[in-house]
Amino acid sequence: MSTNKIQLSGKEILEKDFKTGMRGYNQIEVDEFLDVIIKDYDAFQQQIEQLERENERLKKMSNQSRTRQTQPNQQVNYDVLKRLSNLEKEVFSKRSDL
Repeated sequence: MSTNKIQLSGKEILEKDFKTGMRGYNQIEVDEFLDVIIKDYDAFQQQIEQLERENERLKKMSNQSRTRQTQPNQQVNYDVLKRLSNLEKEVFSKRSDL
């Protein structure tokens, strides 16, 4: 549903190994930072999924609401036209009697 494709999963981030050089990063700091990223990433993914479900629910409600609104209006329109037709018959039949 999203327009941007998610490229990494939390598991892929967790399992990512980086090469170390002579002046490489502190492995513990990198691991701790990646742990924070993974938690945020998973939280964002859960929020996206929840919002997508909510969006679908609202779309269904909107469609149902439109359907309910259309049907009564059609019946009301028919009833109004029928009454108008009966009124015209009554009015014009009285005029012809005169």
